[in-house]
Formats: sequence, structure tokens, C-alpha cells
Amino acid sequence: MHSHSILWRLPAELLLIWHTHRTTILLSVVSLVAIVRLVVYVRGRREKVSLSPTPSSPVEKVVVELRPEWLPENTTISALNIDNHTEDPTVAVAPAIKTKKGPKTVKGKKLPTKSKQTQATFDHTTDKIQPLIFFQSLSGATERYASRLDKELESWISTLENNESPVSILAPQVHDISYIEYDDFFISPPKSEPNVKYFYLILLPTYNIDTVLSIFLENLQETHNDFRIDTAPLSDLLGYSVFGFGDKEGWPTELEGFCSQAKEVDKWMARLTGRKRAWPLGMGDVKGDVERRLQEWIQGVQEVMVEIGQGRGLGDGAPGSGDPVESDEEDVESAEDIDVEPSQPRRAKTKARVDDLEDLGSLVSKSPASDPTATSGSPIPIDFTTYKSKPKSKPLTQAPKEMVPTTSPTYASLTKQGYTIVGSHSGVKICRWTKSALRGRGSCYKYSFYGIQSHLCMEATPSLSCSNKCVFCWRHGTNPVGTTWRWITDAPDLIFDGITTAHYKKIKMMKGVPGVRSERFAEAMRIRHCALSLVGEPIFYPHINELLNIMHKQHISTFLVCNAQHPAQLASLVPVTQLYVSIDASNKDSLRKIDRPLHRDFWERFCACLDILKNRRLEQRTVFRLTLVKGFNMADEVRGYADLVERALPAFVEVKGVTYCGTPAAGSAGLSMQNVPFYEEVAEFVTQLSSELVSRNLPYGIAAEHRHSCCVLLADETRFRRDGRWATRIDFERFFELFEGKVQGTRMEGREVVGWRPEDYVGEDTPEWALWGEGGFDPRDTRVWRKGKGPKGEGKGEGEGEGKSGEEGRREVVEI
Repeated sequence: MHSHSILWRLPAELLLIWHTHRTTILLSVVSLVAIVRLVVYVRGRREKVSLSPTPSSPVEKVVVELRPEWLPENTTISALNIDNHTEDPTVAVAPAIKTKKGPKTVKGKKLPTKSKQTQATFDHTTDKIQPLIFFQSLSGATERYASRLDKELESWISTLENNESPVSILAPQVHDISYIEYDDFFISPPKSEPNVKYFYLILLPTYNIDTVLSIFLENLQETHNDFRIDTAPLSDLLGYSVFGFGDKEGWPTELEGFCSQAKEVDKWMARLTGRKRAWPLGMGDVKGDVERRLQEWIQGVQEVMVEIGQGRGLGDGAPGSGDPVESDEEDVESAEDIDVEPSQPRRAKTKARVDDLEDLGSLVSKSPASDPTATSGSPIPIDFTTYKSKPKSKPLTQAPKEMVPTTSPTYASLTKQGYTIVGSHSGVKICRWTKSALRGRGSCYKYSFYGIQSHLCMEATPSLSCSNKCVFCWRHGTNPVGTTWRWITDAPDLIFDGITTAHYKKIKMMKGVPGVRSERFAEAMRIRHCALSLVGEPIFYPHINELLNIMHKQHISTFLVCNAQHPAQLASLVPVTQLYVSIDASNKDSLRKIDRPLHRDFWERFCACLDILKNRRLEQRTVFRLTLVKGFNMADEVRGYADLVERALPAFVEVKGVTYCGTPAAGSAGLSMQNVPFYEEVAEFVTQLSSELVSRNLPYGIAAEHRHSCCVLLADETRFRRDGRWATRIDFERFFELFEGKVQGTRMEGREVVGWRPEDYVGEDTPEWALWGEGGFDPRDTRVWRKGKGPKGEGKGEGEGEGKSGEEGRREVVEI
């Protein structure tokens, strides 16, 4: 009975287990079967590999004799006595091929490009320059200009011959692009005598229809992209230059088509010649300034041909002259995107130690005299008042040293950043805004506020040393610091000659940069303004007054910036065109944190300079420069800044956001992109400061702005506002006349003439586009947003990309 009940319950339990776990059971069975089949398959393949191949059936070897049809049947080939292998009676057998595992290794060497192998050199003693003038014209206007150019060059060449000049230039030849074979001129230079080298001059109109010029452009592009042809087949040319004719009534701006086809030809010619742009692209409005622009372009081309004919080539910055590169070379985007081999082999990167001079306290005691283990290269004692030094029985009587020796890491670091060191303690550097203005992309805020065009301005300093170590300084430890002048002193005339020569050399490097405007390049070869604010402290130089007088005699205006730490030098300074004082904080604690001054009595020095500025405000234009750094000197400091303005009563107050240099040293100083204010924050700060000044009955109002520089200008309404309009610009010629004593000031105090004042050289009214609320960008120039930095929806230009919206699009981070 018991066994029967077990048998009865067993099928039900199994059925319950099946219904509960049937999915798992089925999957397990399927997996097991698959594994078994896979194992059997793998083991079967291994057995086949190990077994010997099955022998094939024996085949009887049959000798087949190939007989010609004409050979009789009873005659064998051997009976003909034909020797088919006279050199070797045996038939050669091909050797066995040895196989290697892995990819085939291809060995060889890279051949230099054709442009480097065949690039022509010009011997000015034997070679001759052959100018070729190319033009394209529908209505005949461009043809007339080409004929005029031909005649002017012929006349000019005959003048050179009459003067017995060593320059050898042949009479120009004129070619109509509509009737030439492109292969004869634009795949390779024309065939001629070995000592004749060609120079191309191309005159082009602008059309909005398909013409021969469109075909010509396509041909240039195809030639460059043809894999059968070297990418720079015209590298044997001595150089080229393009001039475009356009109509600004039809195309108001370059982005909308003004001289667009000339710009395209200029770009493709740069690629085909290996960047041999001899003179910047010239552009003229046929209903406006075409005559003046063309004449400027012709004079520039003539100057270049003379330089080539005298053996100087295309000058600095051209291929073959060393290709100088500066740290801010990214500011000059290359529109050609040319792959050019470096003219010199790259040197191995070496770590050059650049010690922060303020942090050398631990090394000061290790001099050869006190430490026998110290080498001759150990640092000498440094005169700083920021840390204590042991009293010495004898004062140091060492001879003065050079501030920046050519063998020092400081020299290597500054030159790598693009500075040219003049003498032993001065420097010059081409400004980012100078490059921008040369390309028609806008000048800095000084043009909006005061009328200084950036391409006419030189940025220099007679002293690379400074007494502050500001957290936002672009050099961060790469320039010397100190509290007293203890170096070899260069003469002011040597400094002036050195910085101007270096500046012109750097301007000439821009000659081949795409987008540089011919007329502005020609204007830039005459320095009109000097900003003494490059690096270091200009008034630290003992002969600063002599240097300023030299500049004024050369009719170069001076904008000098000091850090309010040298009251004695400030009090003895001769009047400059405009005097700046950096006001980086409104109280002692903030100034210590942000400027990190070396003087222990820095606040007393700071206040003394403000008092001097107030006393001299009637002698020259004075400016407060406020640099706003979020987290350092913005929050709850409006009243403090207003106290400083009330104390010194400057003519102007410039408020700008800090420029983040992005170096590791900046991060160690506590500065990051979070400390860079948005323009809206700067504008809000200026509005609050203006309201605070008005509440104190101080006559200051918001005069102008330059959003591109994140900068706003406050000005004294009683002195620089005429008939209800702001007049912040400068009459520079009037300033020089006053300086030379040609005219006398008209202001009187009682019965005595007190001389000329800043109001005596006030210039034109501030233009409408520069006023507060108008943006401050010159409408004659073209605003170009860098990739990813422009506001979404703005137009694109050369080197542009789609901009970003939101905070990234509103933040202006540019070097000022």
C-alpha cells in the first residue's frame, strides 16, 4: 500500500518540477549540446592537421614533344642540332620561395619635395628680374590699369638704369589671362634663359557672373590638388603680388564679396608658390580710393623688387629666411594651410630652468665665497626687501651685471614668447591688435577711446624688470624683478634705435600673412604711437625722460603705464601724451594679494603716487587702469575704488576684465578662467562705480566702451565733454606743437599763463560707434570670431567656425 502511494505521487512531483524549471532545463540542454558539438568539431580539425595527406594515385609520366607543323614525321628535334641554351645547357629552375610570417617591411627614405629640391636662388650679381603682369578684363578697365602699371614700371626701371643702380630688372611683359595657356605660366614658370627669374603681378576685377576668371580660379585649385603635380610648382618664382578692383556699392564688405576673387587668387598663389607673397594683397574701390590704393601697392611692389635685386630676398618671415615663429603665432591663422618642411631641423627639446627670482631666498647664501661646493653659476645675492638677509661685515662691491644676459634662461624664455630683447634691459613685441589691424579685423580699445590705430603703434619697454608680481601677469616669473636699479644701463638713443628697428622687422614679417591690407602695411612702416606697457616698469629706467623726449621729437606719442610703486620717478617724469597708473585693488589687503609687491611699504608708495597724480592732472592726461579679477578685487569694492578716484581725480578711468594667460604659474597663483569676468559683469561694475561717483558730486560719466576688449571708459565730463558730446580722442599734432613750443596754451590763472594743459590737445568727438552702449567696434573693419568663441548665429569669416552661445560666447578673453 505504501509503495503504491509513492508511485502515484512521483509523476505529479516530476510534472511540478518540469512546469517550474522547464525554461532553465531547456536552456541547459541546448547549451550542453552546443558545447559538445563545438568540442567534437575542434578535435576533428586538430586530427586532420596531424595526419599525413592521403597519397594520390600514381600517374605515368608522359613526355610531350612540341613539333612544328613543317617538321617531317621521321625527323626529331634533336637531329636539327638546335641549341636553345647557348649559355647554359641546363634549364634554370626557380629557387624555392621562403615565406615569412607577418607583414612585409618596406625600407627606404623619404625624398624631399620638389619645391625644396628645385627652389630657385637669386644671384643679384648675374641674375635678372623679369616682371610679368597678368590681368583679366571684360569692360577694359582692368586692362587700362595693367597698361598704366606697365608704363610706370618701365619708367621706373629706366630711372634705376640711369642711376647706375646694381638692380637688374627687365622691361615688364603684359599677359591677358583670357588668351594665355595656363600650363605655360601657372604649372611651372616660363622657360627662359637660366639667369632670368620671374616676378608675377596680377590685376583682377570682381565679377558675380561666370567669366574666364572663374575658370582661372578652378585651374589654380586643380593644379594645387593634382597628385601628379607638386603642391608648390611655382616655388621657383621670386615672388608675386595681387591687386583687386571692386565696387563697395555692390559689395560693402569683404565678407560680402568685395574683391573676393582677388582674395581667392592670392590664397591659391600662396599655395602654389610656397608662400612667396612679396607684397600684401591690394584692394581698391573703383568708385572711391582705387587710384590711391593702386599707387601705394605699386610703390610697395617696386620696393620689394629692389630688395630682391640687391640680394636681400623677400625679407624676414619669408621661406628661406629662417621662418621666425612667435608664441602668439596662433593669432595669425594661415588661410593657405600649406604643408612646408621646416627650413632647419628641429632641435631636441631641452628644459631651460627659469627660476622665480622672488623665490630664490634659499639659494642666495650659496655663493662661491660662502660655499666651496657652489659652482660659478650659482646665483649672486639679490637685493630684495621682501625677505631678511644676514648682516654682512663688508658691503658687496660687485660690478653691475646685465639685467637679461643673452645666455640666461630669462632671455631664452622671453624670446620664445616673441619678445625681442634690445640691449641688456629693454624689449619690444608686436601686439596681437597690431596684427589684427593690419588685416582689417579691428584695433584695440585705444582706437575707440583715443584714436590710436593699432597698426601704427609700437609696444615696448625700457625696463624688463618690475617691482610687482601680479597674479594676472602674462610673464609669470619669466621677467626679472627687483626694488632698486643695479644693472648696466643702456643709453636712451641706443634703446630707441633698437626698439624701432626690431618693431619694423616684426612688421615686415607680416608681409606674407594672408589678409594683410596693402595700405595698412604701408602705413605701419611709420611708427606714430608707442605704448610703454609691454612688461616690467618703464619709469624704473633711470633715463626715461631722455627716451620720452627722443620719441616726442620724432612725433611719436607716448602712452606710459606705471604700477604706482615709484613715487620719486613719477614726480620727476616729463609730460607724456597720456599717463596710466594701474589700480588693481581698492585697499591694502587686496593689493597685497593681487599685485604681490616686493616693497614692504607698498601701500604708502601707492598712496603717494595717487597724490602726485592729482597734482599733475592739469599738466597731462591721467588715467586709472582698473583690472577686474573675480574673487580678488570686485566684490564689495566699489566704494573703495570711488575713494581712490576722489583722491587722485584722474581724467579717465578705464575698467577692464582680466586677461587669463593660461599658464601653470597662473594656476599656482590662484588664478583660473573662473576669475575672468564676463563683459556683462564688467558693465554692471562700471554702472555701480559711476553711480557712486555721481552720489559724491564727482563729474564722471560713462563715455565709451570696447566690448571686444572687455573694457569701459569713464571720463571727466567737465573737461572732456563739448556741447553735450564726449570728446575723449587726442589731437596728436597739436600735442607735438605744444611740446615743441610752437604754440602757447590759452588757459590763464589770474594774470599768469600757466602753459598748456590736456584740454589744449583734445581731438575730435568720440565716434558714435564707440559710445557707451554701441559696442565700440569700428564699422570699417570686419569682426572675425575665432572658432567656438563667437555667439551662435553670427556670420563666419576666414578662420571662423560656428560660435557658441551662452556664457562661453559672452566671455571675451583676449590680450589687451
